[in-house]
Parts: sequence; structure tokens; C-alpha cells
Amino acid sequence: MDPACKREISVEIPADVVAKQQEALVQQYSKQARIPGFRKGKVPASMVRSRFSSEITSDVVEHLVPQYFREAVVKGGYRPVSQPHIYGLEFTPGEPIKFKAAFEVLPEFELGDYKALKVEKPDITITDEQIDNELKLLQEKQASFDPVDDERGAEKGEFVQVSFEARPKSLADDEPEAGSDEIKSAEVKTAGAEAKAAEGKDTAAENPDQKDVPAQPVQMEEVLVEIGGANTIPEFTEHLAGAKAGEERSFEVSYPEDFYDKRLAGMVFDYKVKVNAIKKKSLPELNDDFAKELSPDFQNLGDLKHRFRENMEAELKHKTEHEAKDKLIEELLAKHDFPVPRSMVEHQIDLRLERGLRALAAQGMKTEDMRRMDFGRLRAGQQEFAVKEVKSSVLLAKIAIKENIQVTDEELEREIEAMAAQMQQPLEEVKKRLKEDNAVERLRDRMRSEKALNLLYSNSN
Repeated sequence: MDPACKREISVEIPADVVAKQQEALVQQYSKQARIPGFRKGKVPASMVRSRFSSEITSDVVEHLVPQYFREAVVKGGYRPVSQPHIYGLEFTPGEPIKFKAAFEVLPEFELGDYKALKVEKPDITITDEQIDNELKLLQEKQASFDPVDDERGAEKGEFVQVSFEARPKSLADDEPEAGSDEIKSAEVKTAGAEAKAAEGKDTAAENPDQKDVPAQPVQMEEVLVEIGGANTIPEFTEHLAGAKAGEERSFEVSYPEDFYDKRLAGMVFDYKVKVNAIKKKSLPELNDDFAKELSPDFQNLGDLKHRFRENMEAELKHKTEHEAKDKLIEELLAKHDFPVPRSMVEHQIDLRLERGLRALAAQGMKTEDMRRMDFGRLRAGQQEFAVKEVKSSVLLAKIAIKENIQVTDEELEREIEAMAAQMQQPLEEVKKRLKEDNAVERLRDRMRSEKALNLLYSNSN
């Protein structure tokens, strides 16, 4: 617990209350206990007290301590944000129960001049050139790849459809090769000229544990490689240019030390490539028919451009607003320095890791691979972000209180309906789960904080 947020109280449960609870439990045990020689419900109280002394004591503590702890914190004006640590418990027959409890509370601090925060709000303008670029990307996605019937070899700008085997030079010749079902992704991306190779993220940077995974052999079928393509590894263009369908080529690829995929950086692979076909990419013409084929909502190309503009403006508005609000939070944090409860930080780290693990699972990472991750290091890496998130939530909650910002039941209901629609789950099921997790008020608090941030944003220009 953070010393600045830690509070301690001493609690005493009156002896008569303890005795009354003990007697009630004795009567309960007498009715339910099964002891040889006695009928059920006829066990003498004296025997129950003797036989079930430790169980009754445990039940008394379990029943009375939480109740009197809650009463004590309410009386003391505390609002705990963590589970209490109970210690120093004293329980002597005929005497009051005494115990101490330590817990964390939100820090006390004065709000700075949050109304003076300023942030730039750029104009949301989508140019015709941006629209045209998006149309070209869509045109590329709708491209067809048609076989080239000529006997000549593949030329620049054409695509070879290949199958290949790739083996890292560091792997001993007698080591077994992994099947294509066992290996995915990294090396495959290097071969293709498809746009995904260029768009591939540095997954090793996002998940450092992957950097230490040794390179493995790869076997893939039906990969398209563009001869001379901007995203094509130069060695593929060099060795596959002029190749004809049915030919096989063997060559070596040396990945530079600064290669975007750190798992391949500085490594050398031997490739055995078979050319299955040569294909030429054909782009559809950008006209009214193109628009109509995409959706019955579009009567002509102008309708498609108008939809693009609307979507791009909405996306840009959301992006710029999100960035502006992030800057507002940074400025708000810079104006306030206060401690935060350790329990809240740990909870936020849990949430961040849970989101990260769900994302990895969605990308196909296996459970056993996740278990091998260094969670101690991962938790430490989330510390700074979690502290900032907790501080910002505390500040926004405090601003919401000062500004008397409320979330009505109707607004809460609409939010839950939106959640259910997004998750594609029945509304009543979502409501039930929120209640079972005691998450309804947490959702209301989050919505109140969002309102506070929106207020800061609207007042910031």
C-alpha cells in the first residue's frame, strides 16, 4: 500500500454481540449436526460448543468482522478503494473481538486551474486527392490476377505464383524441418510482394518475448511475388525475373540488421522456389459500373466518393479529437502531483495485461506460449502507463464532482444497449453480467469521467 493513501483503524465488536452471534450459531449447529448417539436436531448445546468450537469461532469472525469494518469506515468518513488487510485479531471467550484493518483511500489534493487548459483543434478537411488515393487502394483490392499464356519468362510488374521452402543457414542440415502448419507469418511475408508485407508490424517489438524464438524452416504454397515490386525482397526479383512456369530456382536471402521484423534481422535463409504460374494484374476501371458493383447503395461513382468523404471525415475527426484529448490529459497530469493507491494501479495493470493477452489470442498465440511469457517483466513494463491512467481517472472523477456532472439512468441504459449491440449479445444477458460483476456503477463512473473530459475539450479552444 502507498503510505500516503494508507489508512488504519482499530475496531471493537461488543462482547454481548459476539455472545449473541455465538449462541445463534450453536443453535444452528445443534439442528444440523450429526453425532453418533444423538438424533438430528437433539445434540446438546454443550457438546456442540465443545465439538465445533473452532468452526463456530471462525463463523463468528467471518460474519461480524466485515460488518463492523464497514460500520467503522462509514463512521470514520472513509471511502476504501481496496480490500482491507485485517490483522491483530483478538478473540477471547466472553470478551469483545478486537482487530485492526489497513486499507487504501483516494488521496486528498486540490484541483488546479483545469479550465485554463488549451489544445489545438485542427480543421477537418478531406481533399479530392485523398479521395482519389482511397479509390486507388480500393481499385487495387478489386484487381484480378490473370494467367499469362506466353512462353516467355516473367517480366517486371508481373506476378509469379510460387511454392517455396526456406531454411535458415544456422540450422544444421540433419535437423527436421517444421511443416507449414507449424510455422506462420514472418518468413512468408518476406517472400510476397503483396501489400501486407509492407504493412507488417514489428511484432517482436510489441512482444519482446518473440525475439528469442529461433528461426525455423518454412514451407508455403501459392504465394504471389511481384517482379520488381516496391515491397518485394530484391533477391526474389533478381532470381525470379525471367522465370517460366514449372521452373525451379534456388537462392540465398540475407536480411539486413535493420530489417523491420527483428526475428529475421541479420539472418540468412536458403530458398528453394518453384514457379507454378505467371500472372498479370488487371485493375477494374473506375467508373459508375465499378461503384454499382460494390453496393446497390451507389448509383454512380460520385455516390461512392461522397461515402468515402463522409467516412474519412468522421475517422479524421475521431482521430484528431482523440489526440487532442490525450494532450489535455497530459497537461492535466502535469498540473497535479499526487500519490495513487497501489491497489488501483495493480488493478489497472491487470486490465492492460488482460487486453494484451486477448489480442495475442486473437492473433493466434497459443495458451502454452503465453504461459512461458515473463509476466513479472510485463507487469513492470505496464507500471508507468497504469499510474497515468489511474491518475487521469481520479482527476476526471474529481472534476465531474466539482462540475456536478451526472449520468442519468436513461444514458446508462443507452450505453448498455450499445455495448450489447457491439458484442452481438442479448441485452438482458449483458445487464445480468454487469450486475453480477458489480460493474454497473463502475460503468456509470466511466461515463461521468468521459463527460468531464468532453467538457475540458469543449472549453479548450
